[in-house]
Amino acid sequence: MKADLHNHSFLSDGILSVEDIVSYSKKIGLDCISITDHDTLAGVLPAYTFGKKIGIAVIPGVEISTIDYENNRSVHMLCYFPKNMFKLQGFLNKILINRENAKREMAKMLMREYPITMEHIERYSSKSQSMYETHIMQPMADLGYTNIVIGEFYKGLLSKKGKYYVQIKYPSVYEALDMIKEVGGIAIMAHPGEFNSIELLEKLSKKGLIQGAEYNHPRNSEEVKKQIKEIANRYDLIMTGGTDFHGNYSKSPHPLGSFTCPEDQLERLIKLGNS
Repeated sequence: MKADLHNHSFLSDGILSVEDIVSYSKKIGLDCISITDHDTLAGVLPAYTFGKKIGIAVIPGVEISTIDYENNRSVHMLCYFPKNMFKLQGFLNKILINRENAKREMAKMLMREYPITMEHIERYSSKSQSMYETHIMQPMADLGYTNIVIGEFYKGLLSKKGKYYVQIKYPSVYEALDMIKEVGGIAIMAHPGEFNSIELLEKLSKKGLIQGAEYNHPRNSEEVKKQIKEIANRYDLIMTGGTDFHGNYSKSPHPLGSFTCPEDQLERLIKLGNS
């Protein structure tokens, strides 16, 4: 089975609908797909329902935003097959609210310098479960200040090093892992190479707090993939794969299905998810 297990729709910060992602996944020959929107399970049921209709398997998933407060680093956790989605979403709603408040503050500061409006921003954010940088930058592109939504212009304004950045309050990685366990989900560390999380991956694996790591990802270097494989072999982790698809709301373009999950690892994930 060919599966892409990391994708974002316009329910978070992607550009396509859930139905579009599922439909195009089928069109390009994928057998399995997962919609892993940031901090929301809103796309799970629509994806499963539409997938059933057109004949493509859908794995329920979500990407949870957390912080490793010991090292003050972001950590993203993929949760697959959560058995109590209502309880998990209750936990995630706090993140969505914190994000919405922070992004609105950022937008207000940006509006003092540029002639965009909140109404214009909300044309894009209204489909999402929260407001994201992409929704703020798209009006800037509409008005001709940039032709790339997530590029150097964005970096100077709204990225963590940008002049209008507002910090979001996230749960600790341990709080998130406790919740994943509580709802019966499978915890997979997303793109360990992006936030220099190899040391943390080892630590969490040794404690038995996670079940896997995202191995095949556009921001994992070959060296990082080698390290992930060594840790996975040592602690019997599942190694997943996904494109981290956002459409053109990406720093670098990678079409849907560019990065897939190793077939034997997919079988392990599904078996564990159904146990």
